[in-house]
Amino acid sequence: MGSIQSYSTKDGKRYLVRYKKPDRTHGAKRGFRTKRDAEEFLASVTVAIRQQEYVDPSDSRITIGELGNIWLQDQRAVLKPSSMHPLESCWRVHVQPRWASIRVNAVRYSDARSWVTELSERRGASTVIRAYGILASILDVAVRDRRLRENPVRGIKLPRKQPKRRVYLTHRQVELLASESRYPDIILFLAYTGLRWGEATGLRVRDVDPMRRRVHVQENAVMVNGTVHTGTPKTHAARSVPYPDFLDPAIRADMRGKAAEHLLFGDGDDHLRLPSSQDGWFAAAVRRAREIDPDFPYISPHDLRHTAASLAISAGANVKAVQRMLGHASAAMTLDTYADLFDDDLDYVAQALSRARDTQRTITIPESSHAGPAGYRGPGRSYGQLDR
Repeated sequence: MGSIQSYSTKDGKRYLVRYKKPDRTHGAKRGFRTKRDAEEFLASVTVAIRQQEYVDPSDSRITIGELGNIWLQDQRAVLKPSSMHPLESCWRVHVQPRWASIRVNAVRYSDARSWVTELSERRGASTVIRAYGILASILDVAVRDRRLRENPVRGIKLPRKQPKRRVYLTHRQVELLASESRYPDIILFLAYTGLRWGEATGLRVRDVDPMRRRVHVQENAVMVNGTVHTGTPKTHAARSVPYPDFLDPAIRADMRGKAAEHLLFGDGDDHLRLPSSQDGWFAAAVRRAREIDPDFPYISPHDLRHTAASLAISAGANVKAVQRMLGHASAAMTLDTYADLFDDDLDYVAQALSRARDTQRTITIPESSHAGPAGYRGPGRSYGQLDR
């Protein structure tokens, strides 16, 4: 498997280790001061090769920058532009300046931990988690490529994201916002269907079934760097979403005069762009609503999706129906996202248990020769009446 040879230097005898790599090429390492050190190195290499854990030192000299460009290229092949943009931005601003010139075999856990700590002092948790995830994922590729035996940065403790407080509008507040808006139809549509902005503005006339009052969500329009990109919905799965009958006249009016391939909202040709959060038409409508109702909350268009979930749940919709309406991957995700909206269900459970217990306590057990359950004291007595 290998050999050890001695050679002379001006500082004394040294040892050279030669061995055969898994690809049948030859490898060597020199500079061992004692033969025992050389033998231990050769033994470790032999074991690593037999266990298929050998890492070629020449392969591990690739830099984070070189491997990072390969990783980003792979992500472009599978991610939508809206998901790819924040990754590229985070790589360029936070990861590349610190790590691009570092070889993958020179990355140390302590250095990465210090970088995460320093970044946490300047940036929010979401940015820190994304930046760390990029570095860790690149090193995962190095492990899979047999450039490293293990990922040296896995296990670093990250800051926790603080969940943003959700805002839910009432029916009256939705009406008020729509009445003060430049696009009242889309305000009402978002608040009563729960579609994302890109899903709603990506709807085409052919996606509307006015007879059943359904829209078929098959396209998502997202603006990235000032350009609208269209693709599949966020979960890559099309879905059918109902809309209430009071929206029917407005939707039929939006369809009138348009061909099947035209966009439902707007002029039919150009996607409605997400309004500016500072000076767009939506923010202006919120300001006017607050002038009329001082309790009206500051909201974004996405908060209308949360409002739709709230209004549906308060109307009695079960979690499975809400999940399908919103396009969540599972009912568990819906419960995790809107757990605060199901608090009333806990009260209902307690009340239902109380009613069930009261009902059972009044059931009379017929005479029987068999022993009854705990608390049974003979024929004619109530089931479950325990001694107090």
